[in-house]
Amino acid sequence: MSAFPMPDPMLELRECHDCGLFHRIGPIRPGSVAQCLRCDAVLWRVRHDPFDKPLALALSAQALFAVAIFMPFMSLNIGGRQVAASLFTGPERMEQQGLWQLALLVTLTTLVAPMMKLCATVYVLVGVRLSRPPSHLRTVFRWIGHLTPWSMIEVYLLGVFVAYTKLVDMAQVHVGIALFAFGGVMLAMTAADSVLDPEAIWRRIDRRDVHLAQGIGAIGTPMPDAVGCHCCGLVSRVIGHAPARCPRCGGMLHARKPNSIARTWALLLAAAILYVPANLYPVMTVISLGEGTPDTILSGVEELAHAGMWPLALLVFFASVTGPMLKLIGLIVMLVAIRMRSRRRLRDRTVLYRIVEFVGRWSMIDVFMLSILVGLVQLGNLATIEPGIGAISFASVVILTMLAAESFDPRLMWDAAEAPGGSRS
Repeated sequence: MSAFPMPDPMLELRECHDCGLFHRIGPIRPGSVAQCLRCDAVLWRVRHDPFDKPLALALSAQALFAVAIFMPFMSLNIGGRQVAASLFTGPERMEQQGLWQLALLVTLTTLVAPMMKLCATVYVLVGVRLSRPPSHLRTVFRWIGHLTPWSMIEVYLLGVFVAYTKLVDMAQVHVGIALFAFGGVMLAMTAADSVLDPEAIWRRIDRRDVHLAQGIGAIGTPMPDAVGCHCCGLVSRVIGHAPARCPRCGGMLHARKPNSIARTWALLLAAAILYVPANLYPVMTVISLGEGTPDTILSGVEELAHAGMWPLALLVFFASVTGPMLKLIGLIVMLVAIRMRSRRRLRDRTVLYRIVEFVGRWSMIDVFMLSILVGLVQLGNLATIEPGIGAISFASVVILTMLAAESFDPRLMWDAAEAPGGSRS
């Protein structure tokens, strides 16, 4: 099978990855947004300065990251004994206590993935300034999209806040320079993502001119062999049945995600099974003066509520207890609707998918909070916090539901509704 881009220099084809509708878009002016005419998904958001601003912000985030890694993060003083922790302390303690899975997960999502994303962003933004950008630049930029969902600095910082509220009542807590630097990393990365224009980067890599025309129109499916690349958005014609790659970014081309329904069901079933031990078994055990008190996720929420921190208790409750459950229910509803070929509330179900995809990572708050508590509260018989087996189950539920949302193809809901015999129920 071969693929080649659709020829049309002024009105480019673009497929909505939420509903599958094809549009013809005249490259729009900076500051404008092209949205799907059927489901309101953003097709293209044009930035005023897509190269200089994100590069400056990414370089700033890298500098702050170096400070966060090498400077003290937080320290705890209780009973005259002091313990200092860095960003690596929590994962190191978890690994020492046999929970290497959690240690690896925390390290990947808070250190490895964000740093790799920053380095890749700087590399691409510098590379596109060359008269002939290297061919491997497209592979590097494609990987930035894969790393983004797994870079969870903002979720980690919220976990820090929850951990701080638990520690401040039992000891004197000192915030280190690294924590402020890590907050700066989060702000700089968020700002860089907000001003980055992926389409402008792809055009610069591909050396295609950006015309300042206006206009957007829905055209349905231009031809049966048209496929929109899920990585760079380029619509190509696909000839034959063998695997084909996008001529612009090199990503695999699929009209729909392969085996989307079967993979999503399998991941949801595994997550549903693990959801039970995740809530029944303790995620940590607080040992004070030789006596241990196990804590589940729900008991942690109750502790925050009894301390009068209702906003924080509700936040943790929705993120860690109801969040995974609602993700499971939401995806199951969408899968059942596809099976029934339902035409009812298609736009609402598409919005539900976007919410499920967005909120998945925020359930990691408890895992990150546990990492901080385990790293700091290591004072022997005086006070020690040990991770529990429930934390592994809970982290597995979060990862599996994120993978399920990623493997689900929302365009199948629209395909099923448009198929002959579609139900309005």
